[in-house]
Amino acid sequence: MGTVLNADKGERAVELARDSMRSYVADGKRERPGCMEDVFYERVGAAVRLDSTRGRRRVRGSGVSYKRDKHLSEAIVDAVIDASAECEGTSEVSRCELDSVAITLCVFTSVKEVGQEATREFEVGSHGAIVENGRNTGWMLPTVAVERGWSAPEFLDRTCSKAGIDEGCWRDESSASSVYLFEGQVFREQEPGGGVNELELVASV
Repeated sequence: MGTVLNADKGERAVELARDSMRSYVADGKRERPGCMEDVFYERVGAAVRLDSTRGRRRVRGSGVSYKRDKHLSEAIVDAVIDASAECEGTSEVSRCELDSVAITLCVFTSVKEVGQEATREFEVGSHGAIVENGRNTGWMLPTVAVERGWSAPEFLDRTCSKAGIDEGCWRDESSASSVYLFEGQVFREQEPGGGVNELELVASV
C-alpha cells in the first residue's frame, strides 16, 4: 500500500486539480504547485475524470499519469491537462465550462503490470485498469465496474475498447498491449468547486 491521503489532503489534491484545470483552460498555462505537504512529493500516479453537470451529465474528459516517475502533485497536473485537452471523442474544455465541470480524482496507492492473469488478480470495486499499446491508452476507475455491474472480463474488455484496442487484448500473450491494475483513493466534488467526498470502494465478495 502506497500513499494514503486523509480527508484534508484529499480535498487539497482536488483543489490542486481544479487550479490546474483553470490555469490550463483559462490561461493556457501549466499550474506550478509550489510548496506542498510531504505526501505530494511521493512518486505515485493519479487519474482525473471531468464530468459536465450541464443538462444530461456526461464525461467531459479524462487523463492519467501512472509511471511513478513524478511527484503526486506533478502527476495530478499532468492528468488534469490530459483531461482538459482535446482528444478523440471530446473537444477541449472551454473557459465558459469551468464552473459546470465536476472533478473526480483517483490517487493511486499501487500499480501493477499484469498479463493473462489479469482476471485472477482483478477485484471488482478495488481495482481500476489501464491498457496501453503504443500511443493508445485507455483506463477506468475502480468505481466503474460496480456502477455498471461489469464482471472482471467485461471491465478489462471495455478498457481495451476505450483505448482503441481490440477487446480481449489482455488475453493474447502475443499482443503488444500492456495491462496494469491499480488501486487508489477516489475523491469527488459534490458539485463544481464544491465540497469533496472520498468514495467508498466496494470490493467483490
